[in-house]
This record gives sequence, structure tokens and C-alpha cells, in this order.
Amino acid sequence: MTTTQDGGDDRRAGDGDAPRPLRIVLADDEQMVRSALRAILGAEGDMEVVGEAATGAEAVPLIRALRPDIVLMDVRMPEIDGIRATEQVLAGMDRPPRIIVVTTFENDVYVYDALRAGASGFLLKRSGAEDLVQAVRLVARSDSLLFPAAVRRLAARHAGERAAEDAVRALRARLSERERAVLRLMTAGMTNAEIAERLGVGPATVKTHVAGVLAKLGVRDRTQAVIAAYECGFVRLG
Repeated sequence: MTTTQDGGDDRRAGDGDAPRPLRIVLADDEQMVRSALRAILGAEGDMEVVGEAATGAEAVPLIRALRPDIVLMDVRMPEIDGIRATEQVLAGMDRPPRIIVVTTFENDVYVYDALRAGASGFLLKRSGAEDLVQAVRLVARSDSLLFPAAVRRLAARHAGERAAEDAVRALRARLSERERAVLRLMTAGMTNAEIAERLGVGPATVKTHVAGVLAKLGVRDRTQAVIAAYECGFVRLG
């Protein structure tokens, strides 16, 4: 996947403009979970499960070899957990996949740590097939947050009182006034189209501002931008 700086993807078939299927790797220590995920995702015409791993230690080299677009990563696995595996994948690839961590409990501190490590979102294991498919497509498109209310709750619960006034001032100094407005709307879970409508600008302008926010914050996608905004106090918790 060729990933643009604002998080969009450019998946083209070799001979035309039709996008090729999303290539997905499943990493979960439960065979039944992997089989269920494969059955659901494999039934979609725009998705293809290209590999499976039962541990984080298996997942990292497999992902590096297969170079999928999306990884569904169990947050708790033997040998290497999903947090460390996420860190290793993102650190070891020039164009890493987008990672969705899969968990049993929404407020698990492991999930928050995985998001801080670079995961693009999370999914509950009890999610239905429709939610699973929509989550994969949304993360691949990356023009809005996956489950924004849940991300905000995680930040409120786990970010703690880390914010200092100098950190807020530093962030404000790095971003332009319009970029600060875009970041606030990103934390509210708005899509690029919704932000464009709110600010009265075109979608292309919003994409440019989102790219500027990500670059200036030194983060990979809007999920990490939102986490950073909460942790430095730019957006207040609660």
C-alpha cells in the first residue's frame, strides 16, 4: 500500500484503476478466532486474508515478509504481546501496514498502550461481522477515527495528568491556527468531509492541514495525533 501522509491509501490494480483487495494478516493465539475472522473477511470481495500468526513473535517476520495493508493484532499473545509486536512492525518497515488491535475489554490499559505504540484503532472480539468489516475499511481509508468516543474514553482513563502548560504551549507553537482547529475537530471524530464542511473549506485543503498536523506532531496517523492532543493537555480530559 502506498500511504499518503494524511493517511489515505492508493491501492491500484496493475492494469486499471480498480483497487486491488485489501491484504490482511491475522495475529491471534486462538485458532477459532483466526478462523472466524478469516471466514468473515474472506467473504468480502475487497478483502483477502494473506497470512496468519499465533504469536507476536511469529507475526512480526510474517508481516515484514507479506507487507499487508491491514493487520488484526490480538493485544495479548504469548512470547511477544500485541503492543511490542506493533512497535517492532512499525519500527522495522518503511511503509508499515495499519494495525487494528483486537481485545476483549475496551478500557484495557493494554489497548491504550497499543494505540500509543502506533496502532490505528482497536476492535472488540465480540464485535459483529458488519462492525468488523466496516472497521477494516475505515482504517484502510483513514479519513476519520475508528470508534472516536471509545478513543476519547481511553485517553480520559489512561492518559493521566501528564499535561503541563509548557507542553501545551509547545504544541500550539508548532501548529498554525487552522491546524489547531483541524486537530480539535479530529479529536471529536470528524471525517475530512465533515471538517471541510465545518470550516467552510474544500476537502483537499483539509487533507493538507491534516498532513501538516501529523508531520508537526511527528505521528503516523490521526489516532496518534488525538492521543498526543490529550496527553499534552491541548484537549482536556473528561
